Amino acid sequence: MNNKKVGIIGVGNVGATLAFNLASKSLCNEIVLKDLRENIVEAMALDISQSANAANSKTKVGFAHNNEDFANCDVIVITAGIPRKPGMSRDDLLLTNAKIMTSVINDINEQNPNAVYIIVSNPLDAMVYTALKASKLDKNKVLGMAGILDSARMSHFIFEELGYGEGEIDASVMGGHGDDMVPLANYSTVGGKPLDKILDKEQIEKIINKTKHGGAQIVKLLETGSAYYAPAYSTSLMVEAILSDNKKVYPCAVMLEGEYGYENIVAGVPVRLGKNGVEEVIELKLDEKQTAEFAKSIDSVKELVDTLDTKFFV
Repeated sequence: MNNKKVGIIGVGNVGATLAFNLASKSLCNEIVLKDLRENIVEAMALDISQSANAANSKTKVGFAHNNEDFANCDVIVITAGIPRKPGMSRDDLLLTNAKIMTSVINDINEQNPNAVYIIVSNPLDAMVYTALKASKLDKNKVLGMAGILDSARMSHFIFEELGYGEGEIDASVMGGHGDDMVPLANYSTVGGKPLDKILDKEQIEKIINKTKHGGAQIVKLLETGSAYYAPAYSTSLMVEAILSDNKKVYPCAVMLEGEYGYENIVAGVPVRLGKNGVEEVIELKLDEKQTAEFAKSIDSVKELVDTLDTKFFV
């Protein structure tokens, strides 16, 4: 991973924690941070660079004074966007963040012709769609982080229910990043054994419901703000897979073009990651219930995409 450069746009909690993770583990040669808040981004770059030196990391951490400093990145992670505010409608949030996403892409797209983009901004699936439209890049070059996070949350709740299995739980979640995500109990395992062979239907349903509301639980407890350790670490796994070209399979939000029977819509599905971004979409065999739940998840994303197509991309 020598001579690899990662750009991170937005240095709130997720962006800063991601930079810290990447730098601590020497996952790339250089990290450049970009944010509208110049004093904050400079402070984060200094702090993270100093932590990297404490770890004897070989990663150089800096910040972009201008768009020229943010050039020739191998991977770009975008966390920029605003959270929903009191009195703000869903469409207001969607259109505001679509405007931010488009502005970000237009600022840096020309200077980064070979970059793979990882989107973390919400509403996640709609922002991946926006980034694809704004960048005009091939679908393999733009993907979203959600499935790894949702799967990690499911793994936590499986452990919480069982009371054992730490380090041996492999959970699987598909669909959009929201209440209509599709946790897959039959593709989730504990020590290699399928979850539905270990727990009964009532226990699994309990885990699924907790997984769907895992993010909201943290928001409620924090009162202000949202999760960032798990989102940042999940994103770092995607960055590592792309930079190292390790061909690992992770659930990511990608544009579907016929896979699972859907066209021109973004959804979370298992994909193989490598130096070219999404190198393969893995099509799992879903049962009747899962197929129906995935269709419902697609419909939820389609509502957002339709709003973008009629009110933003016109």
